[in-house]
Amino acid sequence: MSSDRSAVMTAGDELARAREAFARARRIVVKAGSSSLTTPLGTIDADRVDALVDVLAARRAAGGEIVFVSSGAIAAGLGPLGLARRPSDLALQQAAASVGQGLLIARYTSSFARYGLTVGQVLLTPTDMIRRAQHRNAQRTLDQLLALGIVPIVNENDTVATDEIRFGDNDRLAALVAHLTRADALLLLSDVDALYTGDPRRPGARRVEQVREPADLEGIRLGGPNQTRKVGTGGMITKIEAARIAGVPVVLTNAASAAHALAGEPVGTYFHPSRESRMSTRHLWLAHATTGQGRIILDAGAVEAVVKRRKSLLPAGVTGVQGDFAAGDPVDLCGADGRVVARGLVNYDAGEIPDLMGRSTRWLARELGPEYQREIIHRDDLVILDV
Repeated sequence: MSSDRSAVMTAGDELARAREAFARARRIVVKAGSSSLTTPLGTIDADRVDALVDVLAARRAAGGEIVFVSSGAIAAGLGPLGLARRPSDLALQQAAASVGQGLLIARYTSSFARYGLTVGQVLLTPTDMIRRAQHRNAQRTLDQLLALGIVPIVNENDTVATDEIRFGDNDRLAALVAHLTRADALLLLSDVDALYTGDPRRPGARRVEQVREPADLEGIRLGGPNQTRKVGTGGMITKIEAARIAGVPVVLTNAASAAHALAGEPVGTYFHPSRESRMSTRHLWLAHATTGQGRIILDAGAVEAVVKRRKSLLPAGVTGVQGDFAAGDPVDLCGADGRVVARGLVNYDAGEIPDLMGRSTRWLARELGPEYQREIIHRDDLVILDV
C-alpha cells in the first residue's frame, strides 16, 4: 500500500471517528435558518417545523440535550404584514419580528408538545453576551431550562436590537450560544446540504467533507446571503465564521439531513474546532459580532502596548478620534497608518476624548477629577484583531 493511500485512509478514519464523537455529543446546539422554516411567501411552514422537531425530539429521547437556535421571527411576520420580502428598514424589521416571534414560538410549542416536551423562549441581545451580569444571567437561565428538561428556543431579540450593534445573523449567535452553554457540538442547518468549492448548482462544484484550518478554504468561492427567497440574513460566509468561533465540532448541512448528521453519518461538512475559538465569549462577540462605531488613533507606543503587551489603552497614547460614539460602544483602534489592530468598549463619549489625548491619567485626575483616572478602554474590554 502506498504512503499516499495510507494517509488518505488515515484521514478518512479520523474523520469517521470525529463524526462518531459528534453523534455522542451530550449537549448540542442546533441552528435552523429562516429558509428552513418558512414558505416562499414568508409564512411558517408547519410541515418543515414538524419534521425538524421530529428529529430534535428523537435526540432528546436518546438522552441528549438540545438548545435550538431558531431564525424565522421576521420571516414569519412578513405574511401577516403583507410584505413580499424582508424589509431593509430597521423599524419595519422590528415590527415584523414582533408579530412573527409569537407565531413562531406558538408553532414550536404545539409541535414539541406532540412528544410531551415543553419549550422555553430565550431572546438575546449582544449585550447579554458581553456584560458580565447579563452574561451570567443568560447562562443560568439556559442551564436551569436544560436541568428542568425544557427545550430552549433561542433567537436574537429583533424587536429591540439596533442596526449598529447586533449579532447580524443567527449563525454567529448559535456559535456564541455554544460557548455560553458549554455545548459539546453545533449543528448548522442551511438551505444547502454542505459547503462546496463553488455554486453547487453548476458542474464541477465539489462537496468539502471537512475543514481543519483556514488553508482548507483557499480557492473556495463563497456566496452572500440567499438572494432567491430573501427571508434570511446569513450566507455561507457567516456559517464558516460561526464554525471558526464555535469552539466545538460543527457540522453544516440542510434540515433534510439533520437526523443523518446527528447520527454521525457522512453528510454535510465537518468543521474541526479552531484555535481562535478558545477566546472568551465576550471577546468573540467583540471580534465577530460587532462593528466599530468610530476609530481611535494610537501612537506607535500605544499600539505596541495594546497589541504586544496586552495593556489597557490610556489617554497618553491617543493621537486622534474619528466618528460619533458613546461610552460603552465598540470602537476600532488604529495605528498611524489607519490599520485596525484591535476593538474595544470605550469608556468615554467621542466628544470627551480630544481633551484627554496625550495626558496621563494622574494629570487628568488632578486637573479634572478622580473620575477621569481611568483607561480609555480597559484591557478586559479589548480584543486584538488580525495584525
